[in-house]
Amino acid sequence: MCLGMNTTLAQKDNVLQAKGEETAAAGGTVTLGCQYNSSSSNHYLYWYKQDGNNSPKFILMRYSGDDGNTAEEFKERFSSTLDSSIRSVPLKIQKLQLSDSAVYYCLLSSSSHKK
Repeated sequence: MCLGMNTTLAQKDNVLQAKGEETAAAGGTVTLGCQYNSSSSNHYLYWYKQDGNNSPKFILMRYSGDDGNTAEEFKERFSSTLDSSIRSVPLKIQKLQLSDSAVYYCLLSSSSHKK
């Protein structure tokens, strides 16, 4: 299965994801990287999943370590920890399924958005 990654940039605050695809076997584990830069002391990092032409789906939000929230449908297999020392918030997907094939977006905000 292939999991796409996309890059989002802003003027001062940005996130960087590796371009291209990750290929992994069903039942396995994959980690999608996301590095960020921010001029704000408040870092809210979001992961979204987009299947085909469907609207992106909220997966999770992290603002410190494991703190944040994860959408109910993703809680069992999707996880992330925000490491502010290296400005990283990788998305780990376990027990991969064919339905996980999608484009994954990492987004940065200076404020929390209710889900």
